[in-house]
Amino acid sequence: MSSWDLGIGGLALLAVMSLAFGLVAQLIVGWHVARWLWLYSALAYFVAGILVSEAWFGWATEEELQPNIDGLSFDEVQLVTLAGLIAAVTARLVLRRRGRAGGSAGKPAS
Repeated sequence: MSSWDLGIGGLALLAVMSLAFGLVAQLIVGWHVARWLWLYSALAYFVAGILVSEAWFGWATEEELQPNIDGLSFDEVQLVTLAGLIAAVTARLVLRRRGRAGGSAGKPAS
């Protein structure tokens, strides 16, 4: 079993991917829902990316996981992207449905 060490390049790439994901998630859900959603989703993506790369697929060798960018299992981290995008679209649909059913949020009915 090999020991993986996520390098600075892998961490930097994961940080950029996290920020991009956070902004896309904020655009999907909408700015009116939560102002800091982009930051929360970026942090969750970063933590999940490290867990997927280092814990879930940390047992594999560099030859088994390609592309491997400075210790970051790039393709495997894309599983986090897929799961996150599904969650963002689901949240958007639920919030849209809730908005239609409940009328204008925060305003009393006339």
